[in-house]
Amino acid sequence: MADDSTTSKSTLNRPHLTSWRKRLIIIAAAIVAIESTVLASIIHQKNIAENALEKEEHLAAIDVRTIAAKREVRSIMKLPPRTTFSGFLAEQGLKPETIHNVIESTRTVYNLAKVRAGNQVTFVSSGQGELRQIGYEIDPEHQLWIRNNSEGFDASIEEIPYTTHVVAISGTVHSSLIEAIESLGEQDQFAINFANIFAWQIDFNTETQDGDRFEAIVQKKILNGKFAGYGKILAAEYDSGSKRYQALLFHDPSGQSAYYAPDGKAVKKAFLRSPLPFAAPITSRFSYHRFHPILKTYRPHLGIDYGVPIGTRVQAVADGTVIFAGWDRGGGREVKLRHARGYETFYLHLSRILVRRGEHVHQGQTIALSGMSGLATGPHLDFRIEEHGQFRNFLAMKLPPAQSVSRKDWPQFEKVRSRLLQELASIGSHANGVEQASLQSSKASAAANQ
Repeated sequence: MADDSTTSKSTLNRPHLTSWRKRLIIIAAAIVAIESTVLASIIHQKNIAENALEKEEHLAAIDVRTIAAKREVRSIMKLPPRTTFSGFLAEQGLKPETIHNVIESTRTVYNLAKVRAGNQVTFVSSGQGELRQIGYEIDPEHQLWIRNNSEGFDASIEEIPYTTHVVAISGTVHSSLIEAIESLGEQDQFAINFANIFAWQIDFNTETQDGDRFEAIVQKKILNGKFAGYGKILAAEYDSGSKRYQALLFHDPSGQSAYYAPDGKAVKKAFLRSPLPFAAPITSRFSYHRFHPILKTYRPHLGIDYGVPIGTRVQAVADGTVIFAGWDRGGGREVKLRHARGYETFYLHLSRILVRRGEHVHQGQTIALSGMSGLATGPHLDFRIEEHGQFRNFLAMKLPPAQSVSRKDWPQFEKVRSRLLQELASIGSHANGVEQASLQSSKASAAANQ
């Protein structure tokens, strides 16, 4: 009986155990399913994150390349002496093919044989080193740009986009004009520009005196917020005590500009008062009876000797034609110019000649560099002038008369004269050597005195 009872209980409990086993299996399966789902979700999220990271890294790489390509790198340097433009480009690492294409692009725009040592050259490249532009400063107002585009290089000449401020400057000469101007904090280029205006009336090498006064209304050019050089001098005055010189810049209706005295006569004459751009002592004057330091004998010295260092710029005193440029025995390297009205000028003992026979030159053009070639005891320039075949004392010559403002332009000149003379007069009421505040500002330099 006991066995039957036990067997009977065991049989009764089997369905209960089976039910629990099923539940456990279902629970386990559910857990496995949940874990699989979670794991799949984690893997999916990981894949999404990895893809997103890879995409971001790719985009970042693209952005870096894009930024580098868009970024501009500028380098500015000066053209060294005794070099060609193509040679200078080669020194900067440009390939021969690139140099050829650059030069070819300028053929019909600008003659690169005219480039001058000391002028600025600008290179513009991308952040990746790709050459985009080359700029060359032709003169203070114009820039040659050579641009690299999809079709190759193209060239153009453009005006430099300066902002112009007009200021007044005044001072007193003690030793020389250039030292007086530099003592005001101004650059020597302003002194040269000022002296060039009165180069037909005053020889600043010999005629300045302690106490002389100067005043000027001048444009200052600003580029990117910085001083970038001088523009035009609109009015200038030099007072030696015994004589006062004034020059007013006037643009006539045809667009031509020149400096005139208040009475309307042009300041410019046929000849400059000096063959040098600025101060130089006279070491020997015109004489028919001078003792020659090398030949040890008395003989005529039919010129003016200026004591200047080797390499000083020598300028043509008037428009003319080169009739000789070469070696002339005792005169060493020499240039001879023929001018209108029967005049000829001679420039002796040069170190370098910059013009050729038959070439036409302009007044003030640099034609040579001074030296001590030929029979010379030291560096100097021997300058001579002939009038109808006879040597003349240049320092004592009366230069040809100046022209005047035309009758039809006189009313307009009177308006400009009145304003500029008033502004010059106002400079004297300020302290010596103090630059006045801007009289006006303008981006159009040509309109500054109209």
